[in-house]
Amino acid sequence: MPSSPFAASRARRLLGALGPALVVVALLGSHVAPSVAEAPHAPEFTSTDPAAWLNSPPLDWRALRGKVVLVEFWTFACWNCTRSIPWLRSLPEKLGSDFVIVGVHTPEFAHEAERDNVVRKLRELGVNYPVMLDNDYRYWKALGNRYWPAFYLVDRGGRLRGHYRGETHEGDERALAMESELRGLLSEGR
Repeated sequence: MPSSPFAASRARRLLGALGPALVVVALLGSHVAPSVAEAPHAPEFTSTDPAAWLNSPPLDWRALRGKVVLVEFWTFACWNCTRSIPWLRSLPEKLGSDFVIVGVHTPEFAHEAERDNVVRKLRELGVNYPVMLDNDYRYWKALGNRYWPAFYLVDRGGRLRGHYRGETHEGDERALAMESELRGLLSEGR
């Protein structure tokens, strides 16, 4: 308990400033999907520069409203990330036109921050969904992410409803759980 009115006021201001971030971290630390009322909104994408977006013009949550979105954090030298891509590529056909994947390429090593290297790797891997380059880790930090790969499930209203991490393959437990949650999000609001 703060010992003075000044300390109490300072503590309230700090909690007020950190509150939304703490809620995001608390809700996304588990695989339990928060209810719509409890779910925080996904932070805005941190780049509007067309050069930082591959396979798409810059996106924002307003343009994605009405879609269910899987935000995928990855980097091309991460084996776990690249081995998850075949499963990711299979999702649009399974889930339909109201589903979108947005890749967020956050490099671990310097050569992964070079745009031409990312473009070449997207071609090699057959990735045709939108990818935002996150070389400065701003979106990584905005979501409090700590893993490659990591997957954030966002509902039609732009709210964070689920979080998974780790290499994912067609038919494995993680893939089945995410696909089930995504189908649930797609059925909401119809």
